[in-house]
Amino acid sequence: MERKYVYMDYSATTYTRPEVLEEMIPYFTENFANPSSKFYAISEKPRIAIDTARERIAKAINAEKSEIYFTGGGSEADNWAIKGIALAHKNKGNHIITSQIEHHAVINTCKFLEKNGFEVTYLPVDENGLIKIDEFKKAIKETTILVTIMFANNEVGSIQPIKEIGEICKENKIFFHTDAVQAIGHVHVDVKNMNIDLLSMAGHKFYGPKGVGVLYIRKGIRLDNLIHGGGQEKGKRASTENVPGIVGIGKAIELAVEEIHEEVKRLNYLRNRLINGIKERIPYTKLNGPIGENRLPGNANFSFIGIEGEALLLMLDFEGICASTGSACASGSLDPSHVLLAMGLPHELAHGSLRLSLGKSSSEEDVDYILEKLPPIVKRLRDMSPLWEDFMKKGDR
Repeated sequence: MERKYVYMDYSATTYTRPEVLEEMIPYFTENFANPSSKFYAISEKPRIAIDTARERIAKAINAEKSEIYFTGGGSEADNWAIKGIALAHKNKGNHIITSQIEHHAVINTCKFLEKNGFEVTYLPVDENGLIKIDEFKKAIKETTILVTIMFANNEVGSIQPIKEIGEICKENKIFFHTDAVQAIGHVHVDVKNMNIDLLSMAGHKFYGPKGVGVLYIRKGIRLDNLIHGGGQEKGKRASTENVPGIVGIGKAIELAVEEIHEEVKRLNYLRNRLINGIKERIPYTKLNGPIGENRLPGNANFSFIGIEGEALLLMLDFEGICASTGSACASGSLDPSHVLLAMGLPHELAHGSLRLSLGKSSSEEDVDYILEKLPPIVKRLRDMSPLWEDFMKKGDR
């Protein structure tokens, strides 16, 4: 018999919606032709499908169709934006500003550039995971060519003041890139109003397929290619187009934007029910990240004093609950979350974190099941924990 489970890791990935898959399937089968093969008629349908997807994505973020470029995912889009701008404009300066809580696709790309002659400032964040605008302004130099700040954090759900950052970058003639992988489909995004020059997204975060992403590049911006080869994507990104994936991400973003207001309202209700229930039932629990509008609607991140995150995940899995200690891309690491450490949490609290992220299939029954199963698991782990014993002995309550 198939095991039942409660999925609470939508920040890691989402399922592909049936409506999305339905539009994709013909491009695996009868409409399989290479869209770059322009000398026979059956390539026309894939070409039109790519064009339609480009229009859907542009409309969703208030961009022009010509500003949308397809990639193999969000990490590729981040790499392309950062390396592309850095290499194309190194004659103007070598300074990049980012934050300490970026996804590893941004942080490790910046570290790579540091090894190749670039200077990077990693802005600190406050206890809610938000950068301070005054510190950001002070970090700007004459040599600053790029600012890359994520729209919303994948671990604690903090939503940065993107419009304000964009305005400052525009005033100082600095390119502004945002990793919007967690934001698209969950937060209103307007690249023109927010003065965003480059924006990354990934289809599998909003019920589209894996293996396809987008880089929005404002018209007139010059950046070097990341992948060299043929002339696809107007000569900017080589590789035969992933037509089914492109069709899927186009349909997925269209559906996500159409439903965003009702879905955000529903997820906010479930998230608040979950947060309040956990805080009521489990003593000495810390909610990580901001409260209210500055937090992604489906995100809840906790630290439990006296326990270790990996053990907690294993026991939750035994009860059929799928959750995370933070970023899925770093799940193989035993190091504490760099995001939580940057927010000022001590190592022992950062190690004992739990991320529960809700999505389209999440229900009140799911929330109630977690509220039933999580408290006794935390109690059991604390009963076995020397950290908890020390904490109680110290009267650190």
